[in-house]
Amino acid sequence: MKVLKFGGTSVGSVENMSHVKDIINDGHKKIVVLSAMSGTTNQLVAIARDILNKTPNDAITKIDTLHETYMNTIDRLIINTLLNSDCKTYVSGIFSFLSACTYKASSALLDNQIVAQGELLSTYIFNSYLEQEGINASLLPALDFMKIDSFKEPDIEYIKKNFKTVFDNTKDSQIYITQGFICLDETGEISNLQRGGSDYTATIIGAAIKAEEVQIWTDIDGMHNNDPRYVENTKPISNLSFDEAAELAYFGAKILHPQTVIPVRADSIPVRLKNTMEPEAYGTLISEKTSGSGIKAIAAKDNITAIKIKSARMLQAHGFLKKVFEVFEVYKTSIDMITTSEVAVSLTIDDDKNLNKIIKELDNIATVEVDNNHSIICLVGHECVNHQSTYKLFQILQDVKIRMISYGGSNNNISLLIDTKDKIKTLQKLNNYLFELVTL
Repeated sequence: MKVLKFGGTSVGSVENMSHVKDIINDGHKKIVVLSAMSGTTNQLVAIARDILNKTPNDAITKIDTLHETYMNTIDRLIINTLLNSDCKTYVSGIFSFLSACTYKASSALLDNQIVAQGELLSTYIFNSYLEQEGINASLLPALDFMKIDSFKEPDIEYIKKNFKTVFDNTKDSQIYITQGFICLDETGEISNLQRGGSDYTATIIGAAIKAEEVQIWTDIDGMHNNDPRYVENTKPISNLSFDEAAELAYFGAKILHPQTVIPVRADSIPVRLKNTMEPEAYGTLISEKTSGSGIKAIAAKDNITAIKIKSARMLQAHGFLKKVFEVFEVYKTSIDMITTSEVAVSLTIDDDKNLNKIIKELDNIATVEVDNNHSIICLVGHECVNHQSTYKLFQILQDVKIRMISYGGSNNNISLLIDTKDKIKTLQKLNNYLFELVTL
């Protein structure tokens, strides 16, 4: 059985839902994971923010506007009278819940409940649409089996056990619809897998059922060799290894959630990236196999903070780096890049919510300098560190000020830290330097 995930744009309009219906209605049994309809999650986040800011009237206005949008969508999509009425009743119940939330004190738990409604809406409406079209489909409620542990990691054993129970107790169907993104936390409260988490849901389910393949359907035909928002004439990459895809996703390739490949790589379950609007396009196949060498793709990660930690005694001071890393461990802050010199260590983080506390701790052992508004440019490809054409990327040094370089930590990744204002120029220049000479 395959697992197919469709993103918000794929179910963001009546026309796109029709495309999705045609794609999945191929006579083969499958599990379909859906995101919230395009724009819904942003609206729900804004509603939660209004409640937190104690501006309930603003929240009610947004709720009413979004409710009307969904009513119009149902009228265009569901023409069967009984199904239309049932769908509207369900959707109106959700918006009544949202309205009731405006009178409650906001909290992280309440915010997660609010944001979770987007996936509940999209799956119920789409399942009703499939029923109207005569397709044998059933809903599998993700909150009955998706759970994360205290470390915010998927509780795989819980998911396997409970998914089987839910699946076995659901009527036999051709298509099984479930929600991406949403889950329970270790206490049983509603939580989520963070933005883009529907990809992660799909591969977690894929791993749990030992799927034949996991497909991620979006509005672009696979992983591109550069960011098409900033660089013209980018090309999709036909094949990537798990390692290459993981590096690109972590360092900014928006098409894929950073943790997507983790659940499936141990069982070598391939992940295919496809375009809902061009289903015949090959897309990108991610698997255990490597294909070609050298730099295949470039990605950029923004909102990076660079920290230089300098101590005159660092070279001779046993345990200095251990003390530095312990500070970041205490505040659960991951480090992206790191370089060292005789008396200093420079590193980067992408989560600055505890930055002031971290600096205060580091001030006890060293002098600390902080630079904000940076981006990491990540160049990825099998054995790219050793490839004969890789030296050409360093032509960028004559055009752009490079704050840090990470080279050799992985044979598949070279990273450059630059000022964010230089990001677009850097992506375009690297594209010109590299891809006319590197075979993808």
